[in-house]
Amino acid sequence: MSQPECSTKREPSVGMSLAVFLIAMGIMLFGLVIFELDIHIVMLVALAFACIVSVPLGYSFDDLLDCMKKTLGQSMSAMVIFIFIGLIIAAWIFSGTVPALIYYGLHYITPKMFLPVGLLLCSLTSMSIGTSWGTVGTMGLAMMGIGAGMGIPAGLTAGMILCGASFGDKMSPISDTTNLAPAAAGTTLQRHISSMWMTTLPAYIIVFVIFTIVGFFYQDGQIDYGTINTFIDTIGTTFHISPILLLPVVVLLVLNIRQFPAIPGMAIGTLLAVILAVVVQGVSVRDVISGLNYGYTASTGVEMVDTLLQRGGIQSMMYTFSLACIAISFGGVMERVGYLHKVVGLVVSKVKSDKMMVPLVIGSATVGTMVMGEVYLTLVLNGNLFRETFKERGLRPEMLSRLLEEGGTLTQVFVPWSTTSMFIMATLGVSTAEYWKFALLHYINPLLSILLCFVGYGVLYVNKPCRWDKRCGPVVEES
Repeated sequence: MSQPECSTKREPSVGMSLAVFLIAMGIMLFGLVIFELDIHIVMLVALAFACIVSVPLGYSFDDLLDCMKKTLGQSMSAMVIFIFIGLIIAAWIFSGTVPALIYYGLHYITPKMFLPVGLLLCSLTSMSIGTSWGTVGTMGLAMMGIGAGMGIPAGLTAGMILCGASFGDKMSPISDTTNLAPAAAGTTLQRHISSMWMTTLPAYIIVFVIFTIVGFFYQDGQIDYGTINTFIDTIGTTFHISPILLLPVVVLLVLNIRQFPAIPGMAIGTLLAVILAVVVQGVSVRDVISGLNYGYTASTGVEMVDTLLQRGGIQSMMYTFSLACIAISFGGVMERVGYLHKVVGLVVSKVKSDKMMVPLVIGSATVGTMVMGEVYLTLVLNGNLFRETFKERGLRPEMLSRLLEEGGTLTQVFVPWSTTSMFIMATLGVSTAEYWKFALLHYINPLLSILLCFVGYGVLYVNKPCRWDKRCGPVVEES
């Protein structure tokens, strides 16, 4: 098991680590749930507590600051994506891409088929751009408008969007988490994705069937035609609607097929949208550039349409950006001082069955996300914690990387103080309490993975052939 990087100081005991962990969790839960304080302040208090109790271990302020700097540096690629998500949301609204998706969707998608079709569309979008956040802010935003026009509850629509966005994000070769998980576990991207198909595909089929059945409850008698017509008329008079506005979506899909890097791909999608905004919508270059920073602010005169479209821009991401900085700094102290290493190490030493490693890793990744509020640190931390253990037990690293995604990438939407949940609430206008029960994939997939492991499915050994992937050969660790 790897040691904390700030290991020149005295290590915390197991008892101290458990106490720090539980008190930090208590600060966040009581601050947010009981006292309903601002999440930034609560996270700052938790960070201050973690720093103060680390002083008796020999850590100075500069030492702790260095711990924070290192974790912030590791998460810089994710922080850059925050900026590009704000850019692409604003650009796709200015260009009319998001309004066109809503416009065509209200014309051709029936309430009965809205949920399964929306699930597929969000899945394809997320696979094409390699980010669930980008999908939520573009296709997801369009789906919220279509769902509102059809009288479908916002929480249900948001849950469907998250299922599709997370599935596509997990299976996309250009996704940041899909690349980070195998790197942390010591395997290749191809083997990681192949391993995820084992449990993710059956879970996705179950979710698709459930949403299809639920869709039957929203048929002709429940359609709010007045709302639908209001959306169609307002969008039609505000934007010049044309199939060419879907070009950014198509281009990003093609770039994904060619395995183009995510950030440059998002930059191209933004640039295309800016050109469409100027050429097709007649927006001035100055207004578009300003909108990329401050978001779309023009009023249509219809409140429910304005609520949906007035968003995006770099500044809209600063709330989440600042929260991510605090959460990552907190996670850095908890990890590098050694608190989380001690807690997880204690649990691992008690596990005798290889099958029990499945719920253990999933649970550890979930708890890590709850503590640190940020999935990138969770993947890196738990990958480092369990990498040697899996190697000693003869378990394949692609099994570990799969479990990291099931416990970290999927469960982050249930943690109200996580950067992902805050982004969802800011972008879709739906709280965690409203959508959590409809985010079916996010708990069906981990639970199914745990159930399947007890019948021997999904437990992968180095010395056994991989029947699930013909390309599977000797394990080669990646640095």
